[in-house]
Amino acid sequence: MKLIFASIHDDGFSDKTLQLIDNYINNILNGKTNLTQFNQSEHAGLCCAGEVLIGAYIVCNYARSCLEASANVTASKTIPSNWEIDEAQERFVQQWAEAKHIWFANAEKDIESEYGLMIAQGAEAKVYYKDGDTSVIKIRTSIYATLGRALESIVLHNSLFPETPMNVIGFTRDSDGLFRSILTQPYISCSRLATKAEIDEMVARKGFGDNGNGQGRYASGKCFY
Repeated sequence: MKLIFASIHDDGFSDKTLQLIDNYINNILNGKTNLTQFNQSEHAGLCCAGEVLIGAYIVCNYARSCLEASANVTASKTIPSNWEIDEAQERFVQQWAEAKHIWFANAEKDIESEYGLMIAQGAEAKVYYKDGDTSVIKIRTSIYATLGRALESIVLHNSLFPETPMNVIGFTRDSDGLFRSILTQPYISCSRLATKAEIDEMVARKGFGDNGNGQGRYASGKCFY
């Protein structure tokens, strides 16, 4: 990882840097190395999320390390704020994605043209689907403090819910300028909505419980999902 960080610092996202990142990604996918911040189940979720997410997460770690190193150089004891980290992570990931040709300037228009109309929209994602496809395409915004945390949330989703894995295929900004991840997820056809009791039972098996505030949020310790 230090070699990658040094190459980004010295050469930006040159062919050499891109190859170093790709080699590291392949080592992760082939089980030759691990990202120590993830346990075994989370690491499986990381690999399931695909090489694009892994590469972006590496770049996010570089962005955070740059801010922390800058604070140390200036003898500042101030920890970089979340907005500073998020801004740096978005900037560096966009540069990397552009160099890798996985940055989509007109994603919403292109996805609708190729993958079908938008069928749903919530606080977190716009969902596109074409009849007969086995997957949906999502343009997912970050409702998290930083881009790195948003990527970690995908890893955790894949770890907790391997039946509906998210696979990141690129990045974009929407018409409002918000940074978004583009991902695929299996299309699930259902005959009815789950009841609250069924949801409670399912999340309990995952180690979560209703936090009791009536908002349908579930907690494990102090962490909400």
